[in-house]
Amino acid sequence: MTANTLALVGDIGGTNARFALTDLSSPTIELLESRALPNADFASMQHAIEHYLSGASAKPARAALAVACPVGNDEIRLTNRAWSFSRSELQRTLGLHELRMLNDFGAVAWAIPALQREHLVTLHGDPAAPLRGPISVLGPGTGLGVALIVGSREHGWHAVETEGGHVGFSPVGDEERAISAWLTAQHGRTSTERLLCGKGLSEIDVVLRGASAVLPGPSLLPGETSLLKPALREPAEIVAAALEGHDQAARRTLARFCSVLGSVAGDCALIHGARTVVIAGGIVPRFIPFLRASAFRERFLAKGRMAALLESVPIHVITHPHPGLLGAATALRAKEF
Repeated sequence: MTANTLALVGDIGGTNARFALTDLSSPTIELLESRALPNADFASMQHAIEHYLSGASAKPARAALAVACPVGNDEIRLTNRAWSFSRSELQRTLGLHELRMLNDFGAVAWAIPALQREHLVTLHGDPAAPLRGPISVLGPGTGLGVALIVGSREHGWHAVETEGGHVGFSPVGDEERAISAWLTAQHGRTSTERLLCGKGLSEIDVVLRGASAVLPGPSLLPGETSLLKPALREPAEIVAAALEGHDQAARRTLARFCSVLGSVAGDCALIHGARTVVIAGGIVPRFIPFLRASAFRERFLAKGRMAALLESVPIHVITHPHPGLLGAATALRAKEF
């Protein structure tokens, strides 16, 4: 490992900034000296990076940083943290030969070709079979990330970032129509992200526990609505209660979440022409056995004449603890970015 082959990779979230070093000359990707820093301790991302590098064993020549915001312009403004910076100025200040910026879910997508098999749980298909592109990637977390990976192991991979989480939600059945009505009354429209994220899990729960989406009120003007809802429960509380088995409302909520996820995963596979589907994000790995037993696959295949096309598509779940860092390291090695 030399200074010219050493690179810094980072995954900057709303609460923590995770950094590591990686040797670009190594035949396999390794994350070295990984460390998480609380964002609240630093006035800017530059200060956080400088603090990390002050304790690192060597100074890197290149860097790839994943952030939760658009990265197409020189001026970067994080959506989940009051940090902004100039990409070119940050590169110059840190003395880097190269600085690549990635969208946070784009970095997760870049990680998939580099994952070891122990970090993929197979829901359907042959666990030992190699990944085949195109690969649809979707990840419920703070929001719903959607990406596409094209290419092959022989010719190289490329990740395509999308805003697919913001497409319109298509409800199936009375429960989902009630959930959609509730969310539309609050937000004006219902995207798939409104359901398939942490807050979405809480919103599904509140509707299924008796919230009324549209109620006439005597003091309201014509066309206005009022919203009644029980107190929101935290997503982690809902998942824990559902898995313990005693809370039927929580189990009903999680089952509905899995059903919607199956529908959306199937839609993504059809739109992308996917030969593999991968589910990422911080929510789903907590309840993989529950997901297997749910209506997820039934809804994934419920595409009418296209059901047979999806029958052979393998589906995997990422369980790697830091896919954003791994993806940033993978992107740095790509010939085209």
